[in-house]
Amino acid sequence: MAGVTLENVTKKFGDVVAVKEANLQVPDQEFLVLVGPSGCGKTTTLRMVAGLEDITEGTVKIGEDIVNHLPPKDRDIAMVFQNYALYPHMDVYNNMGFGLKLRKISRNEIGRRVEEAAGLLGIENLLNRKPAQLSGGQRQRVALGRAIVRNPQVFLMDEPLSNLDAKLRVQMRAELSKLHDRLKTTIIYVTHDQTEAMTMGDKIVVMKDGIIQQVDSPLTLYNEPVNTFVAGFIGSPAMNFLNVTLRWQEDDFVLDGEDFSLKLPETIVEQRPRVREYEEKEIIMGIRPEDLGDAQVEKEFRVDEDNTFLATVEVVEPLGSEISLYFTIGEKNGIARVDADSKAKVGDKIKMACNTRKVHLFDKDTEEAIR
Repeated sequence: MAGVTLENVTKKFGDVVAVKEANLQVPDQEFLVLVGPSGCGKTTTLRMVAGLEDITEGTVKIGEDIVNHLPPKDRDIAMVFQNYALYPHMDVYNNMGFGLKLRKISRNEIGRRVEEAAGLLGIENLLNRKPAQLSGGQRQRVALGRAIVRNPQVFLMDEPLSNLDAKLRVQMRAELSKLHDRLKTTIIYVTHDQTEAMTMGDKIVVMKDGIIQQVDSPLTLYNEPVNTFVAGFIGSPAMNFLNVTLRWQEDDFVLDGEDFSLKLPETIVEQRPRVREYEEKEIIMGIRPEDLGDAQVEKEFRVDEDNTFLATVEVVEPLGSEISLYFTIGEKNGIARVDADSKAKVGDKIKMACNTRKVHLFDKDTEEAIR
C-alpha cells in the first residue's frame, strides 16, 4: 500500500483554472474525502491522481514514485465510478475478474481473488447473474469487488453512492467504512454530500473554485472552520450568518445586531485574542441551527436575557426527535433545530435562545475566522 502526495498541482482547461496549486498529503491507509459543490475541482483532482487527466503544473506521487507521465494502468490504482461501468454481457464473476484476465493472471488466482472479494462484500450468491438482474446496491458492490480483486495501492472513488436511494446510501456508507478497516488501504473519495464526508473520512478536503480551503478531521472542520465557506458547507442544516457590530458594554463584549444583542462569553475572547481588534467594527457572526433553541423548552444550555432574542416563526418541520424552525429576525432568515417539546407555531413570536459559547466569528471583508 502507499500514500499519495500532490505538490502544487494545477489543471487548466484553456484559460479556465479547474484546480489551482493543490498541495495535499494522503498518508498510507488513510480514508480521505474530497468535498465541495459542483465545479469545485474535486473530480478533476481525483482524475489527475488516476492519470485520466494530464497535469498542467506540479507533481503527483504515489508512494515515492512520481507518476505524472505514467498511464493509468501502470499507477497501481483502482477506480470506482459513479455509474458502476459494468459490462452488461458478462456475469458478475467475469465482471470482477476481467481486469485480472487482461493482466494474464492465472485462472485459479482469478477465482481465488473473486471469491474472496465476493465473500467480503456479501455477493457470493450473485456471481452467475448479469448486471441487469442486480439492484443498484448490488451493482455498486460488484464495482467495488472489481476494484478489490486487483489489490491496488490506492482506491479512487468518484461519487460511488450518488445513484443509490437515501436508505441504501446510508447502508453503503457504513459498508465502505467497514471495508476500509478490513482492507487497510488508502482511499481517496469524492462526494458533494457533506454528510458522507463527515461520516466516512479520516480527513476531509473542502474545495471551492479549484482551491483547497481546509484539510482537517471531520470534527475540526465542524468546530473550527477557517472561513465562512467551510462553516456554511459543513453541517446540515447550514450555519446561520448574521452581520453584527462588536461593542464593549458594561465590562463585556456584546454582538450588536439590528434587532438583537448577545453577550459574548469571556471564554470566547480568551480563546480568540484577535477578537479585541474588532471592537466597534462590523463582523459576521455564525451560529449552527443545533446551537439555537426555543427558550421555553431549552434543556441543552443555559438560557437568560444575555443570550436570547425575539424571532418570528415562518415554517415548522417536525422531525420526531426534534423540530426544525425556520424563522426571521428583522429581515434576516434563519433555521434552528429545537427540542421536540416546542409548541411554536407559524406566525408566533418566540424567544430564541443562543448557545453563545458555540458562536463563530468571521472578518466581514476576508470572511476568514477570527482566531
